[in-house]
Amino acid sequence: MHTAFAISSARDRVGESPVWSVATQALYWVDIESQRIHRLDWASRIQSSWALAERVGCIALSNRGTVIAAMESGIFEVELQDAPMARVSCLATINHPQPNMRFNDGRCDAQGRLWAGTMVRDMGLGKTSGGIYCLDSQGLRGPVLEGYITPNGMAFSPDGTTAYLSDSHPSVQKIWQHRFDGGTGSWGPQTEWVDMKPLPGRPDGAAVDAEGCYWICGNDAGQVHRFSPAGALLQSIAVPVSKPAMCAFGGPELRHLFVTSIQPATPAPGFDAALDGAVLVLEPGVQGRPEPLFSQFPVR
Repeated sequence: MHTAFAISSARDRVGESPVWSVATQALYWVDIESQRIHRLDWASRIQSSWALAERVGCIALSNRGTVIAAMESGIFEVELQDAPMARVSCLATINHPQPNMRFNDGRCDAQGRLWAGTMVRDMGLGKTSGGIYCLDSQGLRGPVLEGYITPNGMAFSPDGTTAYLSDSHPSVQKIWQHRFDGGTGSWGPQTEWVDMKPLPGRPDGAAVDAEGCYWICGNDAGQVHRFSPAGALLQSIAVPVSKPAMCAFGGPELRHLFVTSIQPATPAPGFDAALDGAVLVLEPGVQGRPEPLFSQFPVR
């Protein structure tokens, strides 16, 4: 069943970073521009929200039951209490190479490190000041990779030896592969994997399924694409919003695909404007994998 329907009660300005919790059977995600973390309980369908002091680019769940939030000035641990109360503590600050930057897409590797990219908030400037940073027990290091305008699409293969990364800026629209060494947390050279320019939509947030195939949102085109590990386009699923932002597997058996979305500046023809900014859910016919928990808290 590929029919997507809205599962969230609110409409986000920039819905991103959906993460499914196996432990709590709930979906967590963010609205970057509204500076909020959301949680949707699967059984009750009750949505709760927490407002924070900065934009939240991406989140991960930790082995302490907290949320790790990569924001504007650094990476924070957020203890979600009864909404809207939250206890926030700084794990690491970042010195951006220029003003008006924030964290964007990111996720944990199998070893429990958090990897997250940064970007200049105004994409229109086309500044290649973005980089990829790592938070682990030694603190925040990086940029370990640099030269990105809008880093996105980060994901890891099931065996943990391949890392994926994209740049969704209209001038780039490429997805790369890197050899990844989980033992040392090091990335090999960048290899172009998929050029998205000939395909519908700009590459945005991504997920990898249990078969090792890579799913990525085609922003501006209302599509979610599935690629084989070799980079062949296997299928494209249409969704009713023009700007799907990031996808994540979840649900009781990890057989649902959640898709966050962004409200466009102007409603796009051919799409349902009432759903812009909603979290959509569909059943793609394949199973996902549990998302690794952040476990490498910096030693104080």
